[in-house]
Amino acid sequence: MALRGNGGLIDIPSDHSVDETVEKLKRILQERGLTLFALIDHSGEAAKVGMQLRPTKLLIFGNPKAGTPVMLAVPRSAIDLPLKILVWEDGQGRVWVTYSSPAYLLERHNLPGDLLQNIAAIESVAKKAAE
Repeated sequence: MALRGNGGLIDIPSDHSVDETVEKLKRILQERGLTLFALIDHSGEAAKVGMQLRPTKLLIFGNPKAGTPVMLAVPRSAIDLPLKILVWEDGQGRVWVTYSSPAYLLERHNLPGDLLQNIAAIESVAKKAAE
C-alpha cells in the first residue's frame, strides 16, 4: 500500500469508489464503537449550487473518552477534533483516503506523548477502509 504525506496529511489510495469507501468507513467506525458525528458531501453540496466537484466526502468521527483528555490537556486541539477522514477522487479518477497524521497532531498541539494513543486509531481506520 503506497502512502503519500504532505504537510501533516496522509493520503492512502483506495481500491474502491468514493461511495464504497465511505460505506466501508461507516461500518468500520460502527464496529469499533466510534461515533460518526457528521458526513459532509462536498460534491453534493456543490451540485446544489450548480457547480461540479469530483466526488468528495468528509467524515467527522471520534470517541469522547479518547478526545476529551486531549482537549483537556491542550484546549486548542479541539480545532482538529473530532477526527476527520476525507474521501475524494482526483482528476485521474483515483480515489484517496486522507487524514491528519497523529504524529503531526501531537507536534502541532504540543500534546503529551502519552495522548498519542487517543488519536492513533485514525490510521488503522483509514488503512482498513482503503483496502
